[in-house]
Amino acid sequence: MTTRHRLGNGLLAGLVVLPLVLPAAAAQGALFPPGPVREIVVGKDRPIKSIKDGVRIASSGDRILVRKGSYSEGNIVIDKPLTILGEGLPQVDGGGKDEIFTVRADNVTIRGLLIKNAGVSFMHDNAAVKIDGARNCIIEGNRFSNDFFAVYLAKATGCTVSGNRISGNGKAEATSGNGIHLWHCSDVKVSGNYVTDQRDGIYIEFSNRVLIEGNQSEKNLRYGLHFMFSNSCRYLNNRFTQNGAGVAVMYSKNVEMRGNRFEKNWGPASYGLLLKDMQQSRIAGNTLAGNTIGIYSEGSFGMTVEQNTFSRNGVGIKLLGSSTDNRFTRNNFLGNSFDVATNSSETQNRFEGNYWDNYQGYDLNKDGIGDVPYRPVRLFSMLITDYPQSLILLRSLFIDVLDLAERAFPVLTPEALVDRRPLMRRVCID
Repeated sequence: MTTRHRLGNGLLAGLVVLPLVLPAAAAQGALFPPGPVREIVVGKDRPIKSIKDGVRIASSGDRILVRKGSYSEGNIVIDKPLTILGEGLPQVDGGGKDEIFTVRADNVTIRGLLIKNAGVSFMHDNAAVKIDGARNCIIEGNRFSNDFFAVYLAKATGCTVSGNRISGNGKAEATSGNGIHLWHCSDVKVSGNYVTDQRDGIYIEFSNRVLIEGNQSEKNLRYGLHFMFSNSCRYLNNRFTQNGAGVAVMYSKNVEMRGNRFEKNWGPASYGLLLKDMQQSRIAGNTLAGNTIGIYSEGSFGMTVEQNTFSRNGVGIKLLGSSTDNRFTRNNFLGNSFDVATNSSETQNRFEGNYWDNYQGYDLNKDGIGDVPYRPVRLFSMLITDYPQSLILLRSLFIDVLDLAERAFPVLTPEALVDRRPLMRRVCID
């Protein structure tokens, strides 16, 4: 075979193989590497005047810079990885109609916008920003005003919601959604946000391994934090203040609650922290002050409650008989009307080594531990559990006599609910 024939056959073979190789190589970016990231500028004085048009013409990985101004837009669907940045806090106004941003692609960032007036709906959970089934998205440094839901994550993974300021309409629960809402999510971080005047400030359901850190949630219609069916989560160093019903953590296990402040949640059905059917969780280093009830525990077991301060609450801890095998140690109880209340004459919970400002015992050997056990459950607290109208007698001479009689003959308050090692000095909270 001549050299010419060999070259011809080789060329023919290459032409046959090339269509098979090209798609695979192109898919891996080997033949046509991705182009440079473009910046698309949206502005009233620019050729591209709407965010929706900017998203439409953008390619994956592009950055959309939104100039200062007001943009009346809604139903902006982001279906490719993009970064949307606001310059000078541009306003995106949904007009009270539908959803504003719907994110359906991974690796989307929305930062620096004022997003307002997502529509109220009794059929759909309209949000200013909804992340729907996406991964690794960032919603950061935005302001949200008068939205039904502000930030809504559904089946999202590895996302971050941080540094946002959220203010709802605060009128009625029926016309208010949640500030930050997580449903069936995992590995999400919610940090440094301020939320007010929503139905629930932060709502988490069926979500695992969520970190809630450094947020302030106050003056919401219902809960500052509403947390259900979510395991292995942590909420750290948050502040929940003046919410309609306080904070509720329910039907979950392996939850860490540390360094938070639950304050001024006051009302007939309000708690600093409501625990319902919780398992194997830890509550440590928190401040619960000025609440109707500091901690209300029902059906919870295996909890460790340590190094918390219960101050100026109506009731420091209300522990129902259905809560068992919980341990309370090294807590401070200061200025509460009632330190501990229960609805049962028996308990399987353990109080040991707490500081009680009402303790009147002594410490002869100077080891810092009282020589006389302390019974934190007052007989009157059990009386008002069954007969709430008897609260009118609080601070009367009759109650002083009742307390004195119970200390002398402790037969009606729970025998097991006693701190046998009460501390003589306040616990230093790290």
